[in-house]
Amino acid sequence: MTFEQFSSSLSQSTPPDEISDLLKALWFDANNDWEAAHQIAQSREGTPKYDRLHAYLHRVEGDAFNAGYWYRRAGAEIYKGTLKEEWAVLVKSLL
Repeated sequence: MTFEQFSSSLSQSTPPDEISDLLKALWFDANNDWEAAHQIAQSREGTPKYDRLHAYLHRVEGDAFNAGYWYRRAGAEIYKGTLKEEWAVLVKSLL
């Protein structure tokens, strides 16, 4: 699946079956279902990719302190760009 195909899937009522749980979380986030996305991030705490997603989601929530904690847990730098840019970076890294 390409980034464009994933982006096009956002207009569907459910995420594509064939994508990973991490991509499903980003799909839910893009469709304003933060809770569903957050549940996925929490499902595998301690896994760097999930912790990185968790950091992003707390940025979305507006909780910079908590986001910083999850960036550190993921071993990642705090993202300095926009939320939209970070979302795209995460999606592309997971495709």
